[in-house]
This record gives sequence, C-alpha cells and structure tokens, in this order.
Amino acid sequence: MLKDFRHKDIEEVFKTSIVQQTAYWSKVKKELGARSIACNFKVRSSDIYDCSQKDRNIIADILVIIKQINYKYSIAYVPYGPEIEPGTRNQGVFLEELSECLRRFLPKDCIMIRYDLSWESLWAKEADFYDCNGFWTGPPDNVFQEYRFNFNTVNWNFKKTISNILPSNTIFLDLTKDLAGIKGSMKPKTRYNIELSARKGVSVKIAGIDNLETWYKLYKETASRNRFFLHGMDYFKAVLTIRANNTQSPAEVLLLIADVNNMPLSAMFLVITGNRGTYLYGASASHHKNLMASYALQWKAIETAKEKGCTEYDMFGVAPNPDPSHPLFGLYRFKAGFGGKIYHTMGCWDYPIQPEIYKYFTAVELKSQGFHLN
Repeated sequence: MLKDFRHKDIEEVFKTSIVQQTAYWSKVKKELGARSIACNFKVRSSDIYDCSQKDRNIIADILVIIKQINYKYSIAYVPYGPEIEPGTRNQGVFLEELSECLRRFLPKDCIMIRYDLSWESLWAKEADFYDCNGFWTGPPDNVFQEYRFNFNTVNWNFKKTISNILPSNTIFLDLTKDLAGIKGSMKPKTRYNIELSARKGVSVKIAGIDNLETWYKLYKETASRNRFFLHGMDYFKAVLTIRANNTQSPAEVLLLIADVNNMPLSAMFLVITGNRGTYLYGASASHHKNLMASYALQWKAIETAKEKGCTEYDMFGVAPNPDPSHPLFGLYRFKAGFGGKIYHTMGCWDYPIQPEIYKYFTAVELKSQGFHLN
C-alpha cells in the first residue's frame, strides 16, 4: 500500500492547517526538550479511499514527537496525525502499514506509537449514536471500537487508550462567509454578549512577549479554578516566540488580551496555520464576568483569522454533547454559541511495539491518570 517511505528534514514538513503537524510545532517541542522525526510516503488513492473517481498517487507526510517517559523507555507520539484520512474500511489497514514502516525510524527504547487521530469518528457518521435531540451519544465501549478498527489488519494490534490527550471534540466555524454572515450564524445570546462587551468598554489588543506574565497570571487562575494541567511559563514563551519561517509549514502566533481600563480579564493564543485559525489556549479572570470579555476576545480572534485569509476557525475542545455533568460542558455552552459545526474525532490509539513493556506502561498510566505528552 505505502511506497517510498523515507525520513526527511523537519524543514520539509508539508504545509497543513493542523498546528500539531507543522515544522513550527516540532521546533516548539525541540525548544522544550523533545525531539521529533518526519517521514514522507506515497500511496495510491484507490488503496485508501472507499471509492476513488480517479486513481492517483498521493504524497503525504507525518510528524512524530519522541517523548522520554523515563531513563529507559520512550514513546512515539503523533499529535493529530497522519493528516491523510482513509475511507472507513481502510483506516486500520492503512495505519498498521504506516506503523510498521515507521518503526524502523524509531529509537530502540520506543515501546509504542500513540496516534492522536484527528480523523472523524467512525461512530459520528451513524444515526444509531445520536439521541432523539440529534446530539451525539459518543462511541461504543473500547472493546467494540478495537474490533472494528482492527478488522482486516494483520496483527490486530491497535489499542484504544483510556483517555485522549488532545481534544477529541471541537467546533469548526466557516469563515468563508462575510462577518455579518458569521455573526448571523451565532446564537442570539452570543451576539448580544459580544455587543454588550463593547458597550461595557471591553477592548481587545494583540499583545507581545512583554505581556506574557499578564497571560500567565490569568492562565494560572483558570487552571486553579478548573483543575487542569498547568504548563510552565517557558512553554508559552516557546509557543509565542518560536518561528519556522524557513520551513514549508510555519505558523503565525498571536496573543490576544481583553481588558477594561487596563484590567486584564481574558486572554488567548490564536495560531494561524494554512487556512485555519485555531483557538489554542485560553484563560480568564474569575471576576467581572458580567463584562463578557471572553465574547469580545473570541470575536476579535475570528475577525483576525478571517483578515489573515483563514477559511475556518477551530474552537479547539468541547464536550461531545450538552451534558451538564461533563467537565467541558461550560466550554460547550460557550463555544457552541458562536455557531459552527461540532466535529468528533477518533481520539488516541496505541500501536504497541514492545508488548510486555506496553502492558506495564498502561497499568501505570491507568493508576496515574495518564502521562502528559502534548
């Protein structure tokens, strides 16, 4: 199926709208101590798509982050890759062959390949997995997912992970409309809150590295409030300052801060890659929620992404449906108000290379609720 599978320089990673599959992201990870590899491959469209009108060669690539989990072992992590998405019947077979081709380029201490797939969930395409209100109820139990994904593979080696690393549900906004059309697609309350924030004096500026401490203060407050993993200041400094302009897949990164009378209330990182603007990280103050600063911030980000030629905007991370018990329900309610279409991915899948060590790793992972790899 795959031909001409070869290693290539990071600078040659193809242009893509997926931030985590760019040369820019590789350089960010390198700054933070992780190394990465990139590989090219060729595949016939007739081998991967369920029905191809015209058979042709497709040249694609993949970016892999190598993460040491301890002094003895490493993991090959593929964030939102590979970008090329086969037809539903060919996904397991394609990814198996890709894994076998890739493993010869991996370190000897590598125990597995973990794919954080951005492919649309197989179960998001089936009516049986939606409730009477049209909301997705989620995929079946892991054992059923594994049976379907491994079907027709040689080794039946893919394992569904206990949890996902990157968001497996997001909302995409169509930026091909004019601004009035984008606003018209929003829920009335969201439009009202955007207008209210303007009346209340909220302004949004594009900030520089000298405002990173302002961002981090808001971010720490948000992390404490919502109990999520806390990155260090160096992480965001790398995200904001790294450039990959000498590569085929650079990114433009903007720090946006919303304030009132120089009092910061909300902030976010907007990343422009390919034709997509991505809301990568966000933070907000616990006070003055009535000023609706986060609505002003998002509207400015949408405007900015459109001005820079983006045709879509990724809200990056929501609950799969409006379930009040879900930890991301608040984000769902906020982000869904901006319109757009919810998208459910396949999430994380492992391809063990050293099965016995992998079993130990997953046992530790289950106990510790995951290793932070992204």
